[in-house]
Amino acid sequence: LVVDALSLVDSLRNGAAAGSNDAIAGKLVVIRKSGQREETVAEEEVTIPPGKQVLTIQQEIDQSDFYTYEARFVPADPAADGMAHHKNPTHYLERQLLFVSVGGFAMWLGARIDYRRLNKWVYPLLLLSIVLLAITLVTPARNGAKRWIPLGPLTFQPVEIAKLALVAYLAHSLGRKADQVKTFTIGFVPHLVVCSVMSVMLLAQPDLGSAVVLGVTTLGVLFMAGARVSYIALALLGAAPVAYQLVVGTPWRLQRMYAFFDPEAYASGEAYQFLQARLAMGSGGLTGTGLGNGYQSLGYMPEAHNDFILAPIGEELGFIGVGLVFVLFALLIWRGIRAALAARDVFGGYLAFGITLLFGVQVLFNAGVVLGIIPNKGITL
Repeated sequence: LVVDALSLVDSLRNGAAAGSNDAIAGKLVVIRKSGQREETVAEEEVTIPPGKQVLTIQQEIDQSDFYTYEARFVPADPAADGMAHHKNPTHYLERQLLFVSVGGFAMWLGARIDYRRLNKWVYPLLLLSIVLLAITLVTPARNGAKRWIPLGPLTFQPVEIAKLALVAYLAHSLGRKADQVKTFTIGFVPHLVVCSVMSVMLLAQPDLGSAVVLGVTTLGVLFMAGARVSYIALALLGAAPVAYQLVVGTPWRLQRMYAFFDPEAYASGEAYQFLQARLAMGSGGLTGTGLGNGYQSLGYMPEAHNDFILAPIGEELGFIGVGLVFVLFALLIWRGIRAALAARDVFGGYLAFGITLLFGVQVLFNAGVVLGIIPNKGITL
């Protein structure tokens, strides 16, 4: 049995599909189970090479009348992974502290700049964002996508600039066309054209999730500005066959859709991340297992510190912790709406509403993915 289990190492190494650009460190563990009791009978440290991903995380290798033997691949914990790849067990903690520092400084700086200055830089900012989106298409791919521009030890995702540029353009344009918003050719089409240009470039990366966020935000701001509901409905009907083709015509997107409707059938592949998230959410209960005591922090869930951060929060802080996250985002959105309603000019009102809508849409999409309400799209919280 041990020989059969250790031969699984080769299937993990050689039978894997194209995946992460980083090696995956962990252990292959042979478990003997009897009822609810589990016992480790053998283990071996393994590393999945770059460009591979584990297709089988858990595999039953034999069964008798008394025992069931399983071979499991257990990923290393973040500290061990940081030590293995970066010679630093606190690598990820340091990165997060750096991001918080940079983001905090940007927030402090932005709060002290008069937003009306942005009105003069709308078109240069729009052009800059489109150029940056184009540059990503010639950068090295990461995890099968070209969404980032490397900046030394850090990476920069131009879509974040594109979001602000699009909202600023919508606020600027709709403010100037206040009396023509209800017209199709002047008040509606130009804004969809700009959004479509950005969306096409995002789809080339590919980044369907961000394209959807930009589309929903554009239609939301147009609705707020007074665009006809019939125009918005027409835009949605026109986008439906395009979205259908993007899903059906792309094998990996279609697999994700299948996994969404039948996750257990894809438990070792496309649905693995979601099933781990569901397990984490369910095991957290009301108050959670305690900060740092969750199993998902050991590395079972891919990208647990990124797109799926809500799942470890649910496991370690429970329903109360997840509820607190939603309350804080609701407070942020409420303050954004208040700022939009209290703005001294039309540009400021649309700008505040558009940015607030961006936050709200992303929170709903991310939470929906983690909770299994919508298919996985890789949208950040």
